[in-house]
Amino acid sequence: MLQTLPQLIDLEEFLDWYPDGYGRFELHDGVIFEMQTTGTHEQVSGFLAQKLSVQIEQNNLPYFIPRQCIIKPVDSAKSGYNPDVIVLDWNVINNEPLWNKRSTITQGETVRLVIELVSTNWQDDYLIKLAEYEKLGISEYWITDYLGLGGRRYIGNPKQPTISIHNLIEGEYQVSQFTGNDVLISAAFPNLNLTANQIFRIGDKR
Repeated sequence: MLQTLPQLIDLEEFLDWYPDGYGRFELHDGVIFEMQTTGTHEQVSGFLAQKLSVQIEQNNLPYFIPRQCIIKPVDSAKSGYNPDVIVLDWNVINNEPLWNKRSTITQGETVRLVIELVSTNWQDDYLIKLAEYEKLGISEYWITDYLGLGGRRYIGNPKQPTISIHNLIEGEYQVSQFTGNDVLISAAFPNLNLTANQIFRIGDKR
């Protein structure tokens, strides 16, 4: 990620600044970062969004996938996260006070699933965002580490491509991990028939 502005700002200022239709940005503790994604990163996120969209259509689920939106952490007015893929619930989106004007989520129950794709700043996904999404009460969070970049304490030694699916149980995330030909198990999409390797093949451009 590339830091774009030196001054500290709050989320409201960030949303006012956010350029319409150009780039992807996040706010971390008052500092704006531009998300410098690779083509492969976009292929993997697009593949996942496509697979989930098919499930939404086939199973008549009351969900939708926005092009992008901002997630506001519970206890911070100086951060806002822009997930790679997010699935929202039509039935409760109108309860979001910032949605219509700001495309911003403040309540965990609005989110059926959030997916982050791991890049070189892997600590953001495994540490910062995991803690914030848990605190917000987002029921399901995928960390899609298709290049095996995360710390060894998260994906083992030797490192290997891993998908970590966190489900919120009694206010805490419980994680299940998937590698190789493991079929992903998703509470939000119980009929999803997708293996870890199907995702990893999209991202394996080495």
